[in-house]
Amino acid sequence: MKRILLVFPTHWDRRQLNACSSQWDQEYEVVFAEPEDDNCHWDLNVPSWVDQTVERFRSDIDGVFSSSDYPGATAAGAIATDLGLHGTPPENILRTTHKYYSRLAQQSTVPEAVPEFSLIDPKNPDEVPSIGFPCFIKPVRAAFSLFSRRIEDRNAYRSFLARPEIQEFLEHYVQMFDGLREARSDLEISGRHFIAETPLAGFQVTVEGFRQRGRTTILGVVDSVTYPDTHSFARFDYPSFLGPAVQERMASITDRVAVALGLESTIFNVEMFYDPGRDRIWIIEVNPRLCGQFGDLYQKVDGVNSYRIALDLAAGRVPEMPHRQGDWICASSYPLRVFEPCRSLSSPTEGRIQQIEREFPGTLVWTEYAEGAEIADFASEEDGFSARYGIVNLGANNREDLARRFEGVVSALEFRFEAI
Repeated sequence: MKRILLVFPTHWDRRQLNACSSQWDQEYEVVFAEPEDDNCHWDLNVPSWVDQTVERFRSDIDGVFSSSDYPGATAAGAIATDLGLHGTPPENILRTTHKYYSRLAQQSTVPEAVPEFSLIDPKNPDEVPSIGFPCFIKPVRAAFSLFSRRIEDRNAYRSFLARPEIQEFLEHYVQMFDGLREARSDLEISGRHFIAETPLAGFQVTVEGFRQRGRTTILGVVDSVTYPDTHSFARFDYPSFLGPAVQERMASITDRVAVALGLESTIFNVEMFYDPGRDRIWIIEVNPRLCGQFGDLYQKVDGVNSYRIALDLAAGRVPEMPHRQGDWICASSYPLRVFEPCRSLSSPTEGRIQQIEREFPGTLVWTEYAEGAEIADFASEEDGFSARYGIVNLGANNREDLARRFEGVVSALEFRFEAI
């Protein structure tokens, strides 16, 4: 039995590991470290936490990984490096997750897939982005789409940077990143910056893969579908609708970027746009960790959960990669959202969720708000315009059946809300 440490566990981890336990429980013991990702306070001294964790588990673990975007991926890389285990060095993870430094590496390697960009110091709102307006701005260090916005002109730019939640974000959220940056890298530009980019458009996907022993392997391409006229994700579909030729080009770009950023012995994902009108592929961003939400999508279609692959990589084993050997032809992950402030009147219990998952084979459900909770602070949510209250992952034998099964699961869950 190999003993694998999972640091800063996310709400995906136990659900996904349980869903694929038959694929790993005879080979691995998974140890969950504390704190969990959701309970990680902004002022945690992560370098000190890493040192303590290294001493606690020295000679006691065979590998380490994390699905946590922040600070889990960097912490896992640091622990692996200090203990001589398999993983990406923390300085490479920090470079990948700092959107400005990541863009520089992308620009030097795949310039055809990188938009124009410029660094923004929010302390100087009168210095407008050199690329002009309209532009898309986002923090150089943030998770999901937090505080990412299209900005039309100078007035909107100043107004956005002056918002109190932006100042609070820059004061608190990035403190852990800067602590790691100073302790584990030579990166000079702090996390208290934004980046401006030429707005992109097209068909959005996530290309997920891994690097091991100098080779990149693609797990799959997952389509990202948004609600009309919003940046709010409605579902994620696997396999992708894109043709093989486009997916092969995306795989080539993914490989070159992974090499440039020094990713190794880790799952990572690259968010991309494909613009069919101009036949152009654009990189949105690179995330040096597995996407916990997608783990069972590959299991349903291909026959292996990405968490099993993450365990193998952490242990230094070469993962088996079945293709289209799962129980279903297609799979989707559906984020459940509200678009106005509301209060939860009814939310399914864990027992009811387990019953529904038995009634609808190939289903995984997450809930994020308990009955009675208020959902009102959209500014701190992932896209700023909606709030996710749950997720339903499903498999089916065709897209029509997938939609029908989704309607049946949501109806059975019996979520109810009232507007505030």
